[in-house]
Amino acid sequence: MRIAGKTTGYGAIAVVGLLAPILFPAYAAQLAFLWLMILFALSWDAQGGQMGYNSFGNIVYFGIGMYVCVVVLIGYTHDVAAYTSPGGEKLFLFTPEQYLIGMMLGMIAGGIVATLVAVILGSGMLGLRGHYFAIGTLGLGIAGGELAGGWEYIGAGSGIATPVLPDVFGDRSTFFYYVFMAITVVAFFFFKWMLSGRFGLAVNAIRDDEDKAEAMGLPTTRYKTVSWAMSAFFLGLIGGPVGLLIGFIDPRETAFAGVTFGVWMVLMAILGGKGTIWGPVIGAILFHVFKELFWTFFLGWQQVALGALIVVIVVFFPKGILGWVRDIWPERFGQKIDAETAAESNQ
Repeated sequence: MRIAGKTTGYGAIAVVGLLAPILFPAYAAQLAFLWLMILFALSWDAQGGQMGYNSFGNIVYFGIGMYVCVVVLIGYTHDVAAYTSPGGEKLFLFTPEQYLIGMMLGMIAGGIVATLVAVILGSGMLGLRGHYFAIGTLGLGIAGGELAGGWEYIGAGSGIATPVLPDVFGDRSTFFYYVFMAITVVAFFFFKWMLSGRFGLAVNAIRDDEDKAEAMGLPTTRYKTVSWAMSAFFLGLIGGPVGLLIGFIDPRETAFAGVTFGVWMVLMAILGGKGTIWGPVIGAILFHVFKELFWTFFLGWQQVALGALIVVIVVFFPKGILGWVRDIWPERFGQKIDAETAAESNQ
């Protein structure tokens, strides 16, 4: 019965997801970014929530994937340096086949390069703990933006105007909506599978007490690196399509946007309930809805409203939505408390 209920629930979500841009074509772009927000929260929680290593630098993998994908897409048929020169993008056209193959190769390359960078950085960064690790990772996104902003081959500070989606693929927002949805769904079930087995027990042990985990023979550095690499792969994979949907890559405001995307992925996981598989999903949906409402009804004050939302999340929902619900109805989460114990705890 329980399995049938889960299957029905997943089926309903799939139907809603597939029909959403058809039923609400005017909001296809906003709905596409909703899937992006879910992936952001899931990828951060794989390490920040499940393992207790709060990273503020995951945005660097997103930016790497974005640049790698677009460079591969352009370089598949054209000269990248000529394209990224001032006005160069106006000189080149892409056939549907060139665009699609180049994008797919670029997405794969973006995911692989981001993963390799995570493994390299992890060998040094993951030796830090607590607030030292958080502060250390904070500089990764900043460094990525500065490096990209000074590299002429990829447009430097002027950015890159990405190739335009050929008309044969239909509406750009709808096309990339399904790309974002596919990547996020795969990421959700991948993280669900990985974290429900032995790997999940290992990273949870690191979160609870890393010293004890090491004393018991657990190769903590290996698990930490793999966890970070998993997050990096999916962030690198989706980075390119995001840049193609937006239509322009700015090194600091789009690719390595630590002030926005980098902070949001942390907040969304905390809002929903970090350390759970559904918490980041719930947090991402609520945060994205609030953000869009603020942009609609508080134009000019949207940043103030978002700042107030951040304060509310931290002060009133430190355990997240799922943690709050679990405290109120513990029996619905498999936690049984007998009447005598409950009475003693209330005294």
